[in-house]
Amino acid sequence: MKAQPLRLLWFNLVTDADAPNLGFTSEWINALAPHCETIDVITMRAGRLDLAPNVQVHSLGKELGLSEMRRAARFYRMLWSLLRGGRHDACFAHMQPLFAAMGAPLLRLHGIPLVLWYTHRSVTLRLRLAEWAATRVVTASAESFRLPSSKVSIIGHGIDTECFAPAPQPAGQVTVLSLGRIAPVKRLETLVAAMSRLRDQGLACRLRLVGEAYPQDRGYEQKLRHQVESCGLQSCVEFAGAVARADVPGELQRAQVMVNLSETGSLDKAVLEAMACGTMVVTANEAFAPMLAPWRDQLLVPPDNPEALAGRIASLAALDDKRRASLGCELRRLVLRDHSMQRLVENLLSVLRGEEALP
Repeated sequence: MKAQPLRLLWFNLVTDADAPNLGFTSEWINALAPHCETIDVITMRAGRLDLAPNVQVHSLGKELGLSEMRRAARFYRMLWSLLRGGRHDACFAHMQPLFAAMGAPLLRLHGIPLVLWYTHRSVTLRLRLAEWAATRVVTASAESFRLPSSKVSIIGHGIDTECFAPAPQPAGQVTVLSLGRIAPVKRLETLVAAMSRLRDQGLACRLRLVGEAYPQDRGYEQKLRHQVESCGLQSCVEFAGAVARADVPGELQRAQVMVNLSETGSLDKAVLEAMACGTMVVTANEAFAPMLAPWRDQLLVPPDNPEALAGRIASLAALDDKRRASLGCELRRLVLRDHSMQRLVENLLSVLRGEEALP
């Protein structure tokens, strides 16, 4: 028997198809929409909306500069109105332990199960409250949720493997890509130092830093620019700024190596998206150690070791076309197996309906 379409309530941080880091949530909403009668999204901030017709977005107004107190009041007003206006089958809180904890009493009053998505190594009081309030918790991998809980189901990341797919790479200079905000946690100074070593070794390559610095990290960006200048790397290191979500696949497809030095302790989507494109990756993130174990000496690197990083990049750049394509196919296969959008949708629907996720 075909399952009934869900009437879903969704808590979101940012609903904006162009958001560099969180634009993918619009892709997730659209992937769930065919299986839902309606989706009501309560979001902290809204931008460009490119969503299915059965999706309604209700913004708390951070994009308007509203204060936290006003946003909190709007949250309860919107949630109460939605719950009174029609029965919802389930609520999904995407990386929103705050909304989950705030909304739990009203959801429980109306008998609506709450499913929390969380992928980060940090365990905060807010997360503990949200886990206690949630009916179920879903995450991308065992390393992505560090709070012991019997409520957890591992359902993988949702990578659009049709959009993030291999494409012919341009010939010529090797392009190394860093994708994400410019911040100390990204350890970009290590990457710049590695580029200096590669230049001294005679390897012709360029580094493209795609992402912007948040206001609190502008000082770090200036230090990074000074490092580039002092190393004489201005001609081969580019600060490209943020790009729209739609341009991310092209960035990954044009790069030979994508480097990620963050130690988030959870599977970074950007690395999985690069792998889906068949792009070689080098990461310091321990969460990838089990997945990339067959290529430990090629793709895994200590977080603060420019020499080791330069060695990894140089060895990957030296691969011939056949071996590079073979490695890219293997990396993409892992994403297709465990982290495709189709698998995520099937798993998430099962959990929202109170069933078990796929093994």
